[in-house]
Amino acid sequence: MAPITRLVDPADAQALASLLAGNREFLAPWEPERDKEFYTAVVQRKFIEGQLAEHAVGRNLPHVILDANGEIIGRVTISNIVRGAFLSGNLGYWLGQQATGHGYATRAVTEIKRIAFTELGMHRLEAGTLVHNVRSQRVLERNGFARYGLAPRLIKIAGRWQDHILFQALNE
Repeated sequence: MAPITRLVDPADAQALASLLAGNREFLAPWEPERDKEFYTAVVQRKFIEGQLAEHAVGRNLPHVILDANGEIIGRVTISNIVRGAFLSGNLGYWLGQQATGHGYATRAVTEIKRIAFTELGMHRLEAGTLVHNVRSQRVLERNGFARYGLAPRLIKIAGRWQDHILFQALNE
């Protein structure tokens, strides 16, 4: 099966800005509040360049998710990678509304988890979902992530501090 993710590139800035702007209302309940500049190619390019600088020193793995035609439909990223005895990182992902319900998120998480555990030699991935984000929880569970806790008021999402269910996958 062909990969459905690849490393993000600064040339992706316009496509990501358009995808984010077109899905602003759809993503709003699941994301921090964003100012209007966030949805521009200029800001997306700066964000991508920052992520690629972190990638160059091994602190994250920023990928885009692609559909069968190679169009960008979302993002999947491992951030806060810590080496040494911890060998762990945080997984995050999102899709545009049109791409949901087609298995893209499940496949993207499968792929990024494989890269993390085989190519990067990581021991553990952690992911958190809003308590009511059952679809995202199912994606994680299908990928072997186990629920291990609840983090009260972990992240300010949609303008308020919200609880997150925590999941982890271990590289046994």
